[in-house]
Amino acid sequence: IENLYHRLHLEGRHNNKLRAEDVLQIKAHSLQFHESCAEEELILSFLEKLLMMDYRARYIKTKETNEEDHTQQRDNDSPEDESDIFKAIYLSNKGTRQSERIDPMDVQMAVFHCADGFLKQLIVTKLSQCQYALPLLVPDPFAQRIEFPLWTFRQINKSWKMRNTNNEIISHIQPIYKAQTPMVPFFRFGSVSSSKSHLMNSLINEKHNTFFHRNCPGSSRNRVLMDGVVEIAWFCPSGKNTDKFANCVAFCNLHGDAGDHEKQLQILTEMASVNVVLLARLDRNDRHTTTTIQNLYRSAKPLICLFTEDECTVTEMKKGKYKIGLKDRNQSDVSEELRKTINDCLSESSSAFRLEDVSKLPDIRVDEEDDNGCRGGRVAAQQMINLLEKKDLTKVKESFLPCQGKLWHQWSQKNKELHRPQADITENEISKKRTEMGKIREEQHESDVSKFMKLFIKEMNSDSANKMFFLKWLGIFLDEYISDDLYALHHKYDEKWSTVLKLKESQDKSEHLKAEQADLERISEELQAAAFGLEHIMREIGQIYESCSSVKKNKKDLQSDFSSLPSLAAEMMISGFPLELMDGDAAHVPVIWVSAVLDQLVQKLGDQRVFVLSVLGIQSSGKSTMLNAMFGLQFAVSAGRCTRGAFMQLVRVSDEMRTMLTCDYILVVDTEGLRALELAGRSTRHHDNELATFVVGLGNLTLINIFGENPSEIQDILQIVVQAILRMKKVRLNPSCVFVHQNVSDITAGEKNMEGRRRLQEKLDEMTKLAAKDEVCDAERFSDIIKFDVQKDVKYFAQLWEGSPPMAPPNPNYCENIQELKKTIMSHASKSHGMRLTHLKDRIKDLWEALLKERFVFSFRNSLEISAYRKLETEYSKWSWSLRRAMMETENELHNKIENEAIHEIEETDLQRELKKTNEEVEKSMSEFFEKDTDADLLIQWKMSFETKIKDVQENIVRETKRKLNEVLQQRDLRKKIDAQRTHHENTLLEKSKELALKLKDKANDEETLKKEFEFDLFWKLCVKNIIRDTPAIKKIDILTDVKILLSDIYKSAPVDHWGESKDIFKVLSFSDYVKVKKSSGITGAITNAYRSAKEKLGYILSKEDEAQIRSFVTDVSLQTDEMIQSFNISKMGYNKSCIQQLTDYIKARETEHEEASVHYVFKNEFFMDLVLSISKRANKMITGQHRLFREANDPVIYVDKKRKEYYSVFQKHLHGAASAVIFGEIICQKLREEPVKQSVYKKTARDVSDDIQTDCESLNGNRSNLEKHILKTLAEEEDFNKYMNYIHNPRDHFKNFIRHEVSQFITGKFSVSVLPKMKKNTELLQQKIMDTANKSTEHVQVNSGDVGLWLKGFTKELSGVLIFSEKDLSGVKHDDVDDFNLLEDVIRNELPAIMTDISKEFNIYAFDEKLDLKFRPDEILIDHFCQCCWVQCPFCTAICTNTTKDHPGDHNVRFHRVDGIKGWHYHQIEHLSADICTTLVSSGKRFCASKEWFPYKEYRRAGGDYAKWSITFDTSELPYWKWFVCRFKKDLEKHYNKKFQGQGEIPAEWKNLTKECAIESLNTKYISPCVTE
Repeated sequence: IENLYHRLHLEGRHNNKLRAEDVLQIKAHSLQFHESCAEEELILSFLEKLLMMDYRARYIKTKETNEEDHTQQRDNDSPEDESDIFKAIYLSNKGTRQSERIDPMDVQMAVFHCADGFLKQLIVTKLSQCQYALPLLVPDPFAQRIEFPLWTFRQINKSWKMRNTNNEIISHIQPIYKAQTPMVPFFRFGSVSSSKSHLMNSLINEKHNTFFHRNCPGSSRNRVLMDGVVEIAWFCPSGKNTDKFANCVAFCNLHGDAGDHEKQLQILTEMASVNVVLLARLDRNDRHTTTTIQNLYRSAKPLICLFTEDECTVTEMKKGKYKIGLKDRNQSDVSEELRKTINDCLSESSSAFRLEDVSKLPDIRVDEEDDNGCRGGRVAAQQMINLLEKKDLTKVKESFLPCQGKLWHQWSQKNKELHRPQADITENEISKKRTEMGKIREEQHESDVSKFMKLFIKEMNSDSANKMFFLKWLGIFLDEYISDDLYALHHKYDEKWSTVLKLKESQDKSEHLKAEQADLERISEELQAAAFGLEHIMREIGQIYESCSSVKKNKKDLQSDFSSLPSLAAEMMISGFPLELMDGDAAHVPVIWVSAVLDQLVQKLGDQRVFVLSVLGIQSSGKSTMLNAMFGLQFAVSAGRCTRGAFMQLVRVSDEMRTMLTCDYILVVDTEGLRALELAGRSTRHHDNELATFVVGLGNLTLINIFGENPSEIQDILQIVVQAILRMKKVRLNPSCVFVHQNVSDITAGEKNMEGRRRLQEKLDEMTKLAAKDEVCDAERFSDIIKFDVQKDVKYFAQLWEGSPPMAPPNPNYCENIQELKKTIMSHASKSHGMRLTHLKDRIKDLWEALLKERFVFSFRNSLEISAYRKLETEYSKWSWSLRRAMMETENELHNKIENEAIHEIEETDLQRELKKTNEEVEKSMSEFFEKDTDADLLIQWKMSFETKIKDVQENIVRETKRKLNEVLQQRDLRKKIDAQRTHHENTLLEKSKELALKLKDKANDEETLKKEFEFDLFWKLCVKNIIRDTPAIKKIDILTDVKILLSDIYKSAPVDHWGESKDIFKVLSFSDYVKVKKSSGITGAITNAYRSAKEKLGYILSKEDEAQIRSFVTDVSLQTDEMIQSFNISKMGYNKSCIQQLTDYIKARETEHEEASVHYVFKNEFFMDLVLSISKRANKMITGQHRLFREANDPVIYVDKKRKEYYSVFQKHLHGAASAVIFGEIICQKLREEPVKQSVYKKTARDVSDDIQTDCESLNGNRSNLEKHILKTLAEEEDFNKYMNYIHNPRDHFKNFIRHEVSQFITGKFSVSVLPKMKKNTELLQQKIMDTANKSTEHVQVNSGDVGLWLKGFTKELSGVLIFSEKDLSGVKHDDVDDFNLLEDVIRNELPAIMTDISKEFNIYAFDEKLDLKFRPDEILIDHFCQCCWVQCPFCTAICTNTTKDHPGDHNVRFHRVDGIKGWHYHQIEHLSADICTTLVSSGKRFCASKEWFPYKEYRRAGGDYAKWSITFDTSELPYWKWFVCRFKKDLEKHYNKKFQGQGEIPAEWKNLTKECAIESLNTKYISPCVTE
């Protein structure tokens, strides 16, 4: 035995058992067909074949290992031996003895002994399916005891048919451990020439080796594990006259000499109905055998003795005692005689054998009792089953599982109604339905948890090791509990169905038919009620969980927290149990429950990648059988327990296969059969379409199972499947499919297969055309909608059984087909990325939500795509920022060079060259993202569009930068006079202070110091006086006064008091007061004018569209004038009244352009005046701030006064006779101190801070959707109605203000830890750069023997890209005498740190606003980055289009619309604000008025304009945020619009329960989803 275990690589496995989960995982080995294998692979090959129900598992050959030895031996033979036959025979015999092969039964029994309880049970179940004999009594090879493996029989059912006394066929289906049948044991005494097992096979099935015998392939005389083993097999009749036995009969076979195995012999003879003994002859000298035979002969039980050395035919020795000779007799004759004899004996015998009775015998080890886990599991399961005793099966679920019955079905129905559009549905009705659904959930929650369920949950929550046994036992007991009643109901159903069919065929339309049909429906409902399995218990747990989640509290009598329930289901899935995905009874997916279970799977396994394999097919077409054979799964397969709904089960992929498949599990989704009988008479087509769409959408690969060759059935399933696949195509899901054509009669005929494929292809193309019409889509061929190869993706399967059931074994060709299909599936899996468990959860939710809404294609939202797209948008934001950031550096450098007059023109090619490196980095980053991201297969569809977008961004940045720099060039030339004048003043002061110093130099004693300072003061005041006289001071400005004066000149007739009562045009509710009717000409015009004048007097001039049009016009004008003001560059050019003139001219031109368009009104003068004033008031702060910067830099009084200290320092140095290099160095440092260094450091720090904000500020570190989410959150937290109105009506303006506030908060909050350190770092870097440049200039001059001019030229040129500092800044300062360049460098090196320290000290949180031009500030940099997108608002509710590109192609889109009343929509001729949402209205029968014309909401695009450019689809997905807003600000909105939320516009009561916290939370969970349109 040890040698056998060693050869089979099973050492140590007797204690460390092989586990079922290890065997069931997918291995590379299982994908190949193995006729032979190495000894170490025998176990694996045997198990793999057995799991596939391939009975050839017993016939695997071992590869010859001594072939080479034989060859070698023949090669070494000498020529003279070649003619010696005796020697050749001797040598060949010697060779074959070297290695005895392993007997297949030793392989089977070795696995059996080394398997754990679950694997043993699986092996025995599969042996039974292969119609093999099963181990009944097994001697332990390592201990002197006999085991009865009752546990292994628990999942075996046998079915047979018998005729009753009325000659009617009666069907039986029973668990084999319960079946009471006659039992016929066969024994052998001594050595015999005939095979007992072979003889037994001829009685059961002569075409199949039920019992392995000496003549079977691979049989060996040296088997070591079969001696003493008793095997059992059952003959099951088919109800035909040709049956060998009329009843089900058990046959037992004791292997080995019965005389050596007294215990087994005793058990079998005691329990037998007939004993059959095989021996050579009866020998009186063999006392032991003779005694045993004598006892059998004397007992009351029939005895048949088979003598191998006797030639006699059947002879009755006395009543019930027969002998039959076997010697030299025809095997067939013997078999027939023996059959008849056994039948005769059985007809006289009344004894029955039951497997369970064996466990009651003494001195037998029963596996169930010996295993603590098995025993404990049974006790726990039995406790539950005891509660069901004497209960009506059809009422059991209602009593014990109350949550899943009527209540769950009602909730499901209401949920479908809620999601499916109805003509006049309103938000109030939707709210009412939700309230009703909430009440059902409360009822579910209030229902008691039955003791039955409590016991189940308690056992599953325990830490005991018997959980798996408990679940198995519970399944076994439940099957046992329902089997009799279910069988009777099925029988009743069949009879009633036959009656109805006959009545229909006779075209009977009477009440009788209706009554029979009603009965059929009632029996169908009873069948549904009577089905009771583990899936129903788990369904109940799911509903307990969903009801608790809904009411957000635990059930009162639930021992553990409801949040722990999904963990139980996840553990069951990991253990190999299927989880119900779609409840077939309610035709509903419990999304909350399934999502929670998948979340727990992620917790336990990690976010593993799964390849989803869906299976579709007509009911009872062999789908589940195929899956069970392919993956060893445990889906229910009998017609009595047909899969109802959809179930998913995990199949683990082995470590070796993971690299090849790139997935960790295969997730198999098995479905209720299409056209299920249980659903007959109901809306089966709709249900089938729903189911097919769901599983096809879910699967990475769908197996479409077709059974037989019935054309109408094939057409039905093809139509359903093609439509489902077409829907997937339209929503950008790309599943694959493989057709499996089962039960094909002659699959070996290649020509027939080719013909079948051709017909299938034609049928698929035909179905595609039909489905394309239904789905309004262009598709001519099946290959247009799915990647499909008719040669590779159609599999023909042989018939499942090799012969006629119930005794037929599985067809080996079927098993080969299974293996071929498995290889195809794995091939598909290796090419697919599969999906993560988290993605699977989203996909299930998306598919189901779309199916609920019926218009699948229009309703489907692909969360995986949305998640991937969101990620892509975030990356896009980073890529575009990288390009902008790089261009900012280039722009800054070129800007400095322009100011320093180092360059005089800007070319686009120069800018593109500067951006090239960053552009390449971005391209590389994009390429890596699209190739390596985990969602690469989803992202690829947007690759081209985003590459184009980035290219556009780059071109826009280059174009915009060129425009800005050209403006700088123009303004530099215009500013030359101002700059030259200032430089002249500064340098004149320097020269004059030098002259004064030289004059006073001789009076160099201490007493004179004060006098000298006094002299300098006098000199300074005189100089300043002269400068002011020559250059007038720059005055402060008053923008609003200038605007009013200008407007007064234009409109001399304007009312005097208009300035006091002018309105902020951005906040007015209606523009009606600002317009008057446009006059028409002609007779028709006169009538129209009269009508309009009358209407004007009533005050109803503007429609909603007109109002929206004017508001949009105002917003756009404001935006354009903002850009104009920035282009004036006031901080450099100064303010001029002509700026106001330009603005008013532009506004007037736009107003005229608007009036000349096709509008029926013109603006009054007040409109223009208020628009100019409102824009001016907004721009006032910006213009004033910019002018202040200009004044500080250019007003002589201000800037000269600032310089006194510096000039006095130079004066003193001259006074003390300092070297000219020292003085020139100090002048350079003073020039740098003024603005160049400060501006350079501030600008660089502003850019760096923008980077930091993008990374660290939560609201600004993503895309625009993320930013909007934070804006809405802040609005809710502040609860300021006016801010809300600004956001609703002027979103871009609000976004800008929000960004400014966030930047200000960031700078304030992180000033000391982030902003100031950056400032200091940039200061240090610039200081180092200046020092290095000074050193470089000194070296250059010394090498080239140059003068101070060369030094200065080199110094300024090197710094021209970093600072605005050039030679012209020192043009009036005499420096010809400077010749000590080392000293000059030292002065700069010594003075610079103090300058930098002073600049750092000045830096504070307001520095950017005070010191920097607007466009260089961090907030403006980020506004420019975030606001380059679409700002179009929904014409109904003002929601902003979420597209990130301005002027994008395609429709405007937004994920969640708002309540229309927010914009002021109200009911016609009554003052009731609307409480409806656009996404509900577009499916209703309501109408709206646009441009004085009425349109149905369903056809809203017909209204033209903005209406035509929006995509709004029916959707009841709620965003509680805006519902909360309407309730919270109801009074404010009513006051704002002077209308009420009442009558038809009554706010639904349900909304009033929403809290602010709930509103904000909804933003986190829902608002982040973008609309994927590109």
